[in-house]
Amino acid sequence: METGYLNKYFSGVIVKKLSEVEANIESSNQHELNGNKAMRQILGTDIQRKEFDTIFLYMEDDFTIDASGKMTWYDSRYNNPKRTEWRFYFPTTEVSKRAKAGDSLFICKRTDDTLLIIIAKKDSTIENQLYWLFDLNEKDADRFIGKTEFSSGDKQIEFAVRMILEQIGIEYEDRSIESYLEPMLIEFHGSFPTTREFSAYARNTITDADPIENPDDTLLKWVNREEALFKLLEQYLIKERIQQGFRIGEDVDVDGFIQFSLSVQNRRKSRAGLSLENHIEALLKEQKIIYSHTPVTEDKSKPDFIFPNIEAYRDRTYPEIELTMLGAKSTCKDRWRQVLAEAERIERKHLLTLESAISENQTNEMINKKLQLVLPLPIHETYTLKQRAWLYSVKMFLEEVKEKQKFYERKQI
Repeated sequence: METGYLNKYFSGVIVKKLSEVEANIESSNQHELNGNKAMRQILGTDIQRKEFDTIFLYMEDDFTIDASGKMTWYDSRYNNPKRTEWRFYFPTTEVSKRAKAGDSLFICKRTDDTLLIIIAKKDSTIENQLYWLFDLNEKDADRFIGKTEFSSGDKQIEFAVRMILEQIGIEYEDRSIESYLEPMLIEFHGSFPTTREFSAYARNTITDADPIENPDDTLLKWVNREEALFKLLEQYLIKERIQQGFRIGEDVDVDGFIQFSLSVQNRRKSRAGLSLENHIEALLKEQKIIYSHTPVTEDKSKPDFIFPNIEAYRDRTYPEIELTMLGAKSTCKDRWRQVLAEAERIERKHLLTLESAISENQTNEMINKKLQLVLPLPIHETYTLKQRAWLYSVKMFLEEVKEKQKFYERKQI
């Protein structure tokens, strides 16, 4: 992750919790927001009236609505030599219609002088993630607050940053790994390898990982590297295919283009989950932990990992307290509930994710459902202090499983 990475994308960000008047487009004064010092600093006061090309997003945890248009920033007292009064005019869109009091309004000024306006639902995970990403304090957002300089960030949480940026439509750039492109094209003969092969290749490019003593940092390094290498290879291969064009004789091959586009999307979706499982499996092997990967349990469900193995799980005389189940999901959202229906014998389930800043509403529900969240330790910093006291690190989980494995090993003697 490059120093001050957010400054590549944003020249400034402003946020405020919407009041009832601001959220209600019928009562809001001509669709306008009053400008304050933070807004003047970021949007500027050198031009009396300025229009910004704008992308609008309304975001909840399970869906996003988008729109495009213009925002107008102007001095309504321009003709008064003794007074200025800056206002921000916004149009009615499907995004603004969704706004409710308590939602957070993020006004993000891009480095290309366009705006990204995000309305994040109150108490949602994406709201938490945006406050964390921009290092803004939600408690101060009863008024417009902003910043124009962003910290360099922690290299270990690169995946979390990348994931949030992509959710808001920004493609994360990492030029530090471009030297890997040529070796990958040679290694994989100019095409995509299997996910397992690619995961192994990514791990082999990391030389400073310690999967035994520091599994948390190691897992993040492996995942970060694979994600960066995948995007690098994908971008090259997609450009190459587009340059070839989509034609059948003199006609444009619409079906061919659609099929290619779908293949790109499907590859991205299937790879993300499998990649995390591959790296978890590599950690388990390094730690000499016994496990079964995607075994079949009740109702043909396939939990990601069963410990010590599926044979012990199917043995009704084997104590349930000595069994462990681990689900693996790079992102959670509402999908974490899928884990609850897997491995019925195991009451307390574990889920390893890379999702940052999950809302307290969600984690409280997980606690009530007896689901223990496991996250690499550096991602814990994106959670509240109360949540951190409950979270497991990867090392904590592995130590718990190894302790239970002793019971299994004694039974084999």
